[in-house]
Amino acid sequence: MSSLLKREVDKALQSENGCWDLFLRFLLGLSLESNQSLLQGLLRKTVSSSDINQETAEYIKQKIRENPSPEKSINLFHCLNELNDRSLEQEVQTYLRKTGDRRLSGVSLSAAQWSALVFVLLNSEEELDEFILSKYHQSEECLLRLLPVIKASRKIDLSSCYITQKGWSALISALRSNPSHLTELNLSHNTPGDSGVKLLSALLEDPHCKLKKLRLCGCSIGEEGCAALISALRSNPSHLTELNLRGNTPGDSGVKLLSALLEDPHCKLEKLDLSWCYITQKGCAALISALRSNPSHLTELNLSHNTPGDSGVKLLSALLEDPRCKLKKLRLYNCSIGEEGCAALISALRSNPSHLTELNLSYNTPGDSGVKLLSALLEDPHCKLKKLRLWDCSIGEEGWSALISALRSNPSHLTELNLSCNKPGDSGVKLVSALLEDPHCKLKKLWLSYCSIGEEGCAALISALRSNPSHLTELYLIGNTPGDSGVKLRSALLKNPHCKLKKL
Repeated sequence: MSSLLKREVDKALQSENGCWDLFLRFLLGLSLESNQSLLQGLLRKTVSSSDINQETAEYIKQKIRENPSPEKSINLFHCLNELNDRSLEQEVQTYLRKTGDRRLSGVSLSAAQWSALVFVLLNSEEELDEFILSKYHQSEECLLRLLPVIKASRKIDLSSCYITQKGWSALISALRSNPSHLTELNLSHNTPGDSGVKLLSALLEDPHCKLKKLRLCGCSIGEEGCAALISALRSNPSHLTELNLRGNTPGDSGVKLLSALLEDPHCKLEKLDLSWCYITQKGCAALISALRSNPSHLTELNLSHNTPGDSGVKLLSALLEDPRCKLKKLRLYNCSIGEEGCAALISALRSNPSHLTELNLSYNTPGDSGVKLLSALLEDPHCKLKKLRLWDCSIGEEGWSALISALRSNPSHLTELNLSCNKPGDSGVKLVSALLEDPHCKLKKLWLSYCSIGEEGCAALISALRSNPSHLTELYLIGNTPGDSGVKLRSALLKNPHCKLKKL
């Protein structure tokens, strides 16, 4: 019996398609004494079943230590379970209980223990939906050891994991073996380069691929890699809803290819991040033209840290005033937008104000005239802006007064406001205080860092929050001079049982 079982273990390991795996597990289950008692009269008992099972279990553990393929290791652990031997599992489970968060940094696991970890994760009671490599160890070794777990997950986060070409090839090969399972993939801040992205493209053009979210932020992708990526997406455009290419260098030629994808009526992209992609006015023109031909699906667009300039923003404005446009979040941080571009942008939003909920114009130069136009938008009862960021926009006293006055006339929708690095001074902050004490105000996060706020302005601000303390959860006052008296006032606010501040 012992020789038979060992022979069947070897046969299962040699089988490439796994056709002996279930039979081996069934046979090992039959060998248990508890099951043999059900077969009395059919089997003649000549040796202790427990001795045979122990000998077989040790043989199987030896095979696991010889490090066969991960798939074979998983089946061998099922075999050990059939023999009621969970010693290797318990080693790993004990370690996981000690660490609590499953981090493997600085820990050296044997090949058998890695296999046991894979088995434990694949057979845990938790639903295997999302795999985040940083929960274990951000290394290529961990990636390669846990490939069976990665392959079984629907959402995969491998950001900042130092993946080389070897790891990249193994990863894409594993994902291509089961392409219809994966829905989210985050490979940000690795360096696959153009050659790695070409391998990824082969996965994306598979008709069975159902990937919905793809994040490739800071992946050293140039024009060649971008061309391969977009070509793959164009051949299979209907599933992807989110694409993040932040911090790559597709160039205007890459953006033109992306524009062709966006024009496709089958394209379903809802969120597009092209920040830090070195897009000029020329690339921006192609991009906006494509979005105008198919405007109804995109809800989030990030063009921050590019240089569309006023002419590019005017093209964007034509998109925003299209009644089919459904953009909810628009980020244009540091886009070289002046008064002229800002005027065109706000005019477009005023003609179609009901969809936008988030606007970031930080580090541009709208001037007081641009801020006044923005104020007119905020006064519109149809305006639904919830998050407004105007960090370092050179807002003067006149623009500041118009902005706060507009918010006071329509205060119930805005939840986040960033006015840091402007210079309102104490008089400007007193206007903000009047907004905060309005019972209709629903602001939850307020940034007023580096705003030249002194003791007088701080006193007005804290007084307003004490009269209406239940809504604000975050307040940023870095780089101001409240003095000791201002700090005492803040302390009094924090003692208020109705105060909900979580970050100060």
